[in-house]
Amino acid sequence: MDVTIHASFLPHSDPDASLAFYRDSLGFEVRNDVAIDGERWITVGPADRPGTHIVLEPPGTDPGVTPDERRTITEMMAKGTYATIVLATDDLDACFARVRAGGADVAQEPTDQPYGVRDCAFRDPAGNLVRIQECR
Repeated sequence: MDVTIHASFLPHSDPDASLAFYRDSLGFEVRNDVAIDGERWITVGPADRPGTHIVLEPPGTDPGVTPDERRTITEMMAKGTYATIVLATDDLDACFARVRAGGADVAQEPTDQPYGVRDCAFRDPAGNLVRIQECR
């Protein structure tokens, strides 16, 4: 049996700023940009991996989320404690330089971690932690 990650969801607070980060800084291609009732869902992904998608969505849109939960989600996003995604690259220094040059909020410069990876981290415009690891 072959199981892969097809889509992962991250909240956004500003769709245009998130689009600029994921498209312009990380180099992902835009696969879909859907507006419904004044909200936008934007699907991006690496050009060489057409089956892998990140969906940037308005926070707390699930109909089962209460107004109090929606407020909590918004507060956690503002603090940068709500969502994380881990990406990988074969050239961490070049990737870091490109993303930083795009004006991203640097959370951690490239570092050799004690658990065996070399990585860096940014906050996307919504506050999500975007950690990038170097493939060795």
